[in-house]
Amino acid sequence: MEPNQSFGVIFDVDGVLIDSYLPHFESWRNILARDGLALTEPEFRDTFGRVNQEIVEGLWGRKLPQDRIDEIGRIKEASYRELIEANFPAMPGAVDLIRSLHAEGVSMVIGSSAPRENVESTIKGLDVGSMLAGFVCKDDVLRGKPDPEIFLRCAEKLGLPPNRCIVIEDSTFGIQAAKAAGMRCVGFLSTGHQREEYENVDKLIYSLTELNPQLLRQLL
Repeated sequence: MEPNQSFGVIFDVDGVLIDSYLPHFESWRNILARDGLALTEPEFRDTFGRVNQEIVEGLWGRKLPQDRIDEIGRIKEASYRELIEANFPAMPGAVDLIRSLHAEGVSMVIGSSAPRENVESTIKGLDVGSMLAGFVCKDDVLRGKPDPEIFLRCAEKLGLPPNRCIVIEDSTFGIQAAKAAGMRCVGFLSTGHQREEYENVDKLIYSLTELNPQLLRQLL
């Protein structure tokens, strides 16, 4: 089937394609414990969706040298990947949705603030690499979400104008980035989020199983 260029879909990773809330929580809690610090679930929830630089500065509660911040980030992300690779928490409906979009000829990319290795681990865990047009991650851009750079780069990969792109996002920053890019946005209310975060989305869902190619096309 020829690709359907009427629209393209951009997937976030954490909280959308992968139910990563608990693995991220556990990996942050483990590295904080090494420094004698504790982390509660509400404290972690307040950081979810932020970049590691901001998270470290907040959770350690003091200024750390940049090389130490970078080291903490590397250790944490390696721990996270070990956790998901041991028991991959695919989001229900993720693979089926990607397969159905691919069968309809809809082009798809991933647009994530996660590091490259995490995105690659997710694609491998889902086994969907052959169905995607690629991905854009935090290592590919100068400015992370809520800046629209990631999603605008995704539109370039899709070969589509922003107004023909639909973003599926769970985070406030991601939703803001999608809207700033001039794209439609499906808000996925996944673990760690509240209903009031999704006031500006074009459609709110509680599961990827609610979506299909026809419904997404109707959003444009």
